[in-house]
Parts: sequence; structure tokens; C-alpha cells
Amino acid sequence: MKKWSAPATVLLSLYIPPGRPIPDVLNLLRQEYSIAQNIKLKRTRDAVTSAIQSAIDRLTQIPKVPDNGLVIFCGENFETEESKCFVFSPPEKVTIFFYRTDKYFHTEFLEDMIEENDVFGLIIVERDYATIGILKGTRIEVLDEFEGFVPGKHMMGGQSQRRIDRIIEEMYANFLKEVGEKANSYLLPYLESGKLKGILLGGPGYAKKDFYDGDYLDYRLKKLVLLPLIDIPDQGDAGLKELVMKAQDILKNQKYVQVQNLLEELKYHIAKDDGLVVYGIEEIRKALHMGAVDSLVIYDEPNSELEKLSQEAENYGTKVYVVGDELPDAEWVKKTFGGAIGKLRYKIY
Repeated sequence: MKKWSAPATVLLSLYIPPGRPIPDVLNLLRQEYSIAQNIKLKRTRDAVTSAIQSAIDRLTQIPKVPDNGLVIFCGENFETEESKCFVFSPPEKVTIFFYRTDKYFHTEFLEDMIEENDVFGLIIVERDYATIGILKGTRIEVLDEFEGFVPGKHMMGGQSQRRIDRIIEEMYANFLKEVGEKANSYLLPYLESGKLKGILLGGPGYAKKDFYDGDYLDYRLKKLVLLPLIDIPDQGDAGLKELVMKAQDILKNQKYVQVQNLLEELKYHIAKDDGLVVYGIEEIRKALHMGAVDSLVIYDEPNSELEKLSQEAENYGTKVYVVGDELPDAEWVKKTFGGAIGKLRYKIY
């Protein structure tokens, strides 16, 4: 799909996450079809409307978005004058809704699914709340976030107090059991495919230790829990990101941690204005030719000058980190520095 190209923005890429109602997507496509009727160039207009109509025709035959979502690529290969429409559910969940007609198909979201083999499980558990996620490359994904009902301690005294305490402890154990069952269902497929390299377990209090000490995780997963357990006050996406960064000594060779540390180092050099940062495609290219670029962060923009720069930098032995919007500072790299920023081995000016 990456080899397909067009002289105009006529190649349709559509990513639909699970849970998105198909009628809503069809309404969007019909609106885009009406807008495309106003394109002045007949060849371009025909190509765009044909691609949108092909997507509509196929979507109307699908009653519900599959569990992993849907991906649709429709368009004409201008070199062969061949029109095709590909519709499939990917091997992993689609996490965004994305629609665009462009000069190329947007395959970058699929590439992230298949290129990174090392996966780390992420679990944050407290007395009545839990988040389960994965770390893959530079992408952290929340797989599930859920709440239980576990009351606090009651002070009634006597036998009533002991009975209530037993009930509360039973509810607590049942919640930890639920966390374990969900973690098993999400993480065992990665283990069985050989991708799961470890599990980070954290939380704000004693629940993480109770969860680890108990028989809540499948024994194969429990062997992969990386110690020590990590104190984390937050849940959700923010909590998972903090969990990963607090485990950077454990994950020092993992891409997400390496990129985050490099970006922090770049910010430090920018603040000092010590001449050890380079940005701008031509300036970076000159520094590469001098052998002066140690590391480079490039925003993921396929079929662009940035992609060419990435390939050129690798040829010079530079460490290259390609980042997408899943990384918190990716937008900073894109908007402030035009999509590329590097650390120099030495000052060149």
C-alpha cells in the first residue's frame, strides 16, 4: 500500500475504532462525497468520488465494526490506472478515528502494529480502581480502565464489626480477582505470540502488593512482573505514562524511555543555548555530512522530506527515533522544529 501514489489527494484512508457506529461514518462519507463534487479538475473529482463511493458501498454491507476496528483504503493507482478498495480488521485495535484523502495511503498506524515486537504489560491497581495497558515502541495504550465497589472500614464494634470487615475483605479480594482475569485476557495473547517481555505493576497503596502476592495473575504472567513494584498516584493514561517513566532504570533500553530522555536532554541544551542542538532539515543534513549528529528525533510523516532525512541519518550511523502523536512531545517536535530535532556530538558553529 505504501507504493501507491497519486499526483493529487485522491487516495482514501479510513480508520474506524471499535464501538463507532457505522451509520455515523456513512453520514461523514456522504458529506465528503457532496463536498468532492465541487472539485474543479474532472480527473481528480472522479477519482475522489469513486474512492468515497467504494468505501460507502462496502461499509453498507457491514452491520457492526469488529472488535479490533476497521481499516479501509480505496483509490486509483494512477500509474496502472487500477482502482481498488481494501477493507479489513487489523491484528490489533484501531485506537483513533482517522479519515483523509491524500497523495498516498496513511499506513503509519498499521506499521506501528507490526514493526514493534517488544511489548510490556502495564497494570495499575488500587483498592477499588484499576488500569490495564501496554507499552509498545513509543506508544502507550490503555486497554481497560474500570472501577469496583469496595467500602471503607466501618466502626460498629463487636461481632457486627468483624462480619462487616469479612464482607469488605471479600469484596476487595473479588475486585483483585477481576483485575487479574482482565489482565490475563489482555496480556496472555501477547505472551503466547512471544511479544510480551515484561509487566510493570504499580499503584498508590498496598493493593499492588496484595495483587502481586495473591494468585490473581496467570502464573506465566506473574513470572514476567518486573520488580520492584512502583508507587503511582494516578490511573488512566496519565498513570500509565508515569508508571513507565518511573521504571526507566528497568526499561532503559526501551524506545519510549530513550526518546523521552533524549527530548528532556534536548530541552536542557536549548535552555543553556550551548550549541548542541540542531533543527531544520537542511541544517540537520549539513551536520549529518560532518558526522556531528549523535541522535535525531523525527516526526512520523510518510513520503515526506522527513522520511528521506530519517533514512539518510541511519546511513550515517545516527540514532534515529521516529515518533508519532502517541508521544506527548511529538507535537512540540512537529510545530516548533518542523518535525526534526537532533543532538550534536560537538558544536559545529
